[in-house]
Amino acid sequence: MGILLTGADGYIGWPTAVRLASRTDERLILVDNFARRDWVKSVGATSATPVEPMSDRLAALRDELGARNVSFVEGDLTESSFVDRLIRVHEPETIVHTAAQPSAPYSQVSREQANDTQHNNLQATRNLLWSLEEHGLQETHFIETTTTGVYGAPEFPIPEGGATMEHRGERDEVPFPAMAGSWYHLTKAHDAANMRLAHEQFDIPVSDVRTAITYGVETTETAADPRLATRFDFDYYFGVVAHRFCAQAVAGYPLTVYGRGEQRKPFIALEDAVEGLTRLALADPAERPADHTVYNQVTRAISIVEMAETIAGVGTELGLDTAVEHVENPRSEDETHKMEIENDRYEALIDGQSTTFETGVRSILERLLEHDEVITANEDRFLPSVLSEG
Repeated sequence: MGILLTGADGYIGWPTAVRLASRTDERLILVDNFARRDWVKSVGATSATPVEPMSDRLAALRDELGARNVSFVEGDLTESSFVDRLIRVHEPETIVHTAAQPSAPYSQVSREQANDTQHNNLQATRNLLWSLEEHGLQETHFIETTTTGVYGAPEFPIPEGGATMEHRGERDEVPFPAMAGSWYHLTKAHDAANMRLAHEQFDIPVSDVRTAITYGVETTETAADPRLATRFDFDYYFGVVAHRFCAQAVAGYPLTVYGRGEQRKPFIALEDAVEGLTRLALADPAERPADHTVYNQVTRAISIVEMAETIAGVGTELGLDTAVEHVENPRSEDETHKMEIENDRYEALIDGQSTTFETGVRSILERLLEHDEVITANEDRFLPSVLSEG
């Protein structure tokens, strides 16, 4: 028994692993195949912060946290035989599934990237769910980070879970319709449907954690040792917009807002994202959700232009030469959409937001200034070379 965490080498997966190791003596099995490193390299990009080899990361866990309960398994979750062996040998009580090809722009590059993204993400989730069923582990709590991107951009507040549908005078609660805007986001919409079906057919308890745009360079635990640092991508393909803006500020490059930038997007600090996953994973067995539960992992919505102006303001305070510049939008999107998203369930889980956007930005900029040479050497990665939607 114990906790199995997939995608342990990733941006969210690694700091979640570190926090779990700091809070529990339960056996913690980490899994990854290091594909994220290869995907980033394939687009000519790099992490601003050094990403140490897994052996060094695990050594830091032992040195800094005294963690002796952590093991690492390298393998590909799209391979059924590997997943079957993993589940059979370790019999996890909880699975935190963060492994995925996470980039919408990357999934839009070509047919090859779209197919690879769909195969990688969907096959991994199906393999894990079916292995739990086939090995009699239907009580295992399955937690997956999907994305708020499955919702699209509706003109009404997005519920935390299903929706009420009315037709010809009749009403019923139904899953929220998938309106994903990229081949990547569609994988998470399919994952959400597959998890719902696995709960209904196999009775597996599922927590579908729909992750917002996550920003931040570190958590309390990863800041303790440079070897514990998580990756920080700032390129167009793998760097989220907040990270790209912060890197542009450090490089003295204009903060490039696509179009008007008045649309609001959901955001969450890395600290708050990790906290929710940790609390779900460590929940007392008697208090774990036995149902299929959706959490909107978001703490606030921010417009793109407000975000850029906030980053520029903090950058100016730190002595950076910052400016906001509007450029032609390469994406097909409503530049004025005001997203509203309900998050009561997730806010209750983490006891409310712990990190404000401005505080998070200051932390990012201060850390990036220590690695400014990496950013300036790769500033040609800020802007896209392919069109994408969503």
